[in-house]
Amino acid sequence: MNQAKEMARIAYDALDEKKGTDIKIIDISQISVIADYFVIATGNSNSQVSALVENVEEKMHMGGFSMKQREGGGHSPWVLLDYTDIIVHVFDKENRSFYNLEHIWHDGREVAREEL
Repeated sequence: MNQAKEMARIAYDALDEKKGTDIKIIDISQISVIADYFVIATGNSNSQVSALVENVEEKMHMGGFSMKQREGGGHSPWVLLDYTDIIVHVFDKENRSFYNLEHIWHDGREVAREEL
């Protein structure tokens, strides 16, 4: 299995396990060199955002994947986890709507979990 796909699958499942909402996987490999996939999810509160992020970090670590960089923390309304091949964005509802990454990266291709 392609490493980036495996990473995106692990991140998606970790977000789903903690009841993240509106989870999207966007393949940006053909339009950017920063990563192959964005995985984007929404938490209903800052504490749920934290729980989602912690679960992604734990599952990715268990899968043998190291994080390159993290932006945001504590009870931030937006946390970015950079795993080089994938970048995970976890937002609260207000910031997800405001930043609207799906619109900004509309040239990317949305990928269903089953495709990974």
